[in-house]
Amino acid sequence: MLELKNIQFAVHESNDSKEIIRHIDITVPDRSFTVITGPNGGGKSTLAKLVMGLEKPTGGQILFDGEDITNVSISERAKRKIGYAFQQPPRFKGLTIRKLLSLAHGSELSECMSCQYLSDVGLCAHDYLDREMDASLSGGEVKRIEIATLLARDLKLAIFDEPEAGIDLWSFAKLVDTFQNLRKYNMSILLISHQERIMQMADEIIVVEQGMVTKQGSREEILPQLLHEFDTICDKCL
Repeated sequence: MLELKNIQFAVHESNDSKEIIRHIDITVPDRSFTVITGPNGGGKSTLAKLVMGLEKPTGGQILFDGEDITNVSISERAKRKIGYAFQQPPRFKGLTIRKLLSLAHGSELSECMSCQYLSDVGLCAHDYLDREMDASLSGGEVKRIEIATLLARDLKLAIFDEPEAGIDLWSFAKLVDTFQNLRKYNMSILLISHQERIMQMADEIIVVEQGMVTKQGSREEILPQLLHEFDTICDKCL
C-alpha cells in the first residue's frame, strides 16, 4: 500500500548540505502495524513527515496504492485517507470533543458513533463528549482524543510520531491499550516509537539510524536483536 523508493532528504545550512534521510526503501503492507525505531536524531520523525507531506523529499518516490504521491499536497494526501498524529496535539478552546469528532468525520456524527470512537481509545464517552478540547485535559487525554479523530476519518494509513512522548506511565499504559484496540480497524499503522511495549504489538519493525535503514523484519526477528543490543550496552556501562 505504502512504498518508499530510494527516499532522500537533505537540508541546506549556510553553504553546506546535510543529509537527513539517505536512500531509504520501505514497504508498508495493507492493514499492517509497522513500528519505526532507532536512536534520537536518526531521521525517524523526518521520515514520518515525508510520508504525510509535511516535508518534501529531495530524491526518490513515495507511492500510495500504486499512485506516485511524492509531490501531492498534505490536503490531497488527507483526501486519500492518510492521517498524521503529532507528538503534541493542538488544543482548541471553545470546540467540544463532540464537534471535533464530527469535523474529522466530515459530517455530523451520531452520539452512538462518537461514543464508539471514544470508547475505543479508552475514554468514557459521556464524560468527554461535551468537554472542550482545552487546557483542562491532560496530555494523555489529548493524545487519545486525537487518535479518536483519526478513527472518525476512516483512514487507510495512520501515522503516529512518538505518541508516548511527554505523558506519564498511567497514560502510557492506557495508550498501549488504545493501540491494541486499533487492530480491529481496517487501516495500516506506521508508528515511530522507542518503547518495547509498543514494539511488541508490531507486525514489522524498522530500525533507522543516521538516516538509513539498518534493520528491517518481523517483530519476532528484530525485537530480540534490539533487546540483546540494549543489554550489551547496559553491561558495558556497569
